[in-house]
Amino acid sequence: MEAQIMSAEDKALLRDRSLGAVMGAFIGDALGVGPHWYYDLDQLVHDYGPWIDGYTQAKVGRYHEHLCPGQSSQSGVILELMLRSLVEKGAYDEADFCQRLDQDLFPLLDGTPMNGPGGYTSQSIRDAWRKRVIEGLPWGSIAGNADNTEAVERIIPIAIRYALRPSELARAVIANTSLTQNDGTVLAMTAAYGSVLGMLIEGHRLDEKISEKLLMRVKAGVLPFHTITKGKLEAPDKNQKENRVDGVFPSPDALLTPSNIARAANDPAISIEPASKVGLLYGLPCAVYHQFPAAYYLAARFSNDFESAVLHAINGGGQNLSRAMLSGTLAGAMVGLSGIPERFIAGLDRADSLLGLANQLVDDMLA
Repeated sequence: MEAQIMSAEDKALLRDRSLGAVMGAFIGDALGVGPHWYYDLDQLVHDYGPWIDGYTQAKVGRYHEHLCPGQSSQSGVILELMLRSLVEKGAYDEADFCQRLDQDLFPLLDGTPMNGPGGYTSQSIRDAWRKRVIEGLPWGSIAGNADNTEAVERIIPIAIRYALRPSELARAVIANTSLTQNDGTVLAMTAAYGSVLGMLIEGHRLDEKISEKLLMRVKAGVLPFHTITKGKLEAPDKNQKENRVDGVFPSPDALLTPSNIARAANDPAISIEPASKVGLLYGLPCAVYHQFPAAYYLAARFSNDFESAVLHAINGGGQNLSRAMLSGTLAGAMVGLSGIPERFIAGLDRADSLLGLANQLVDDMLA
């Protein structure tokens, strides 16, 4: 729906969903800084008890030991850099975002993992720093094959900014992801996540119908995914020719995952109890193919319960910070800022400043 023909009520709801998504990402990140990356789940329980229900202090020797409860990891720092770039430039400006990394982040790094804002620097950012700072390569020549979720964590504001323009959303998300990550699977799954988030901002639900809606956009040439099936993934016509288009992902599979998982999350014959065990089911590590399915599951299962979505993400262990960021964004988009318990906002470092930026982002979306 175009912003200019939306009613005041629709605009208010869109703002609420957008603010919920932005703050859901920052909340998920901050929730993870204490209990981040416990692969020994018994040790996680030993250190934090049977259920983590809020912001915590990292233990000595852990990834973010110098952060206070409610503060952002480096993922949150980069997310804010993106948010500020979008707001201050009024649109996605790749040169501006790259300049912010060059000036505001890279000088604080030294290429080692346990260093930099937040206390830990991800593999893809370390690779980008080395190629940019040490080797002197230009932007556009430094992407690597790390399969983590570093890029998707920062494209969240882009997906929100262009939620009403899904084709521009996809182009901007792919372009930004490609700055640091060039793996085809990472790019496709990140573009799919951004497209799903955009639809949630529009007001759609994360349910078994969302993939069909996404595929309709593929067939209309809006989303850059290749498909030859017709209707509801039915066989193509006999002798149907296949049109190949450069720059299009080779299959729409990344768009099919959300509905499949949403269907499983709401199928009474499929039980994951407690829901935090979804981390074990899909995998505790950092790679996108572990993180996206778990985030879709938690957001679909707790589509009206932000607290349960993020806390089950955190209590699952492993790369729980990213899991909470991604599920918190999706759940926040569905419940809106009004559906996020106040304690999560009150305990978040610089929440008022982040909310101010988020409101400016929505102002630009609706302009």
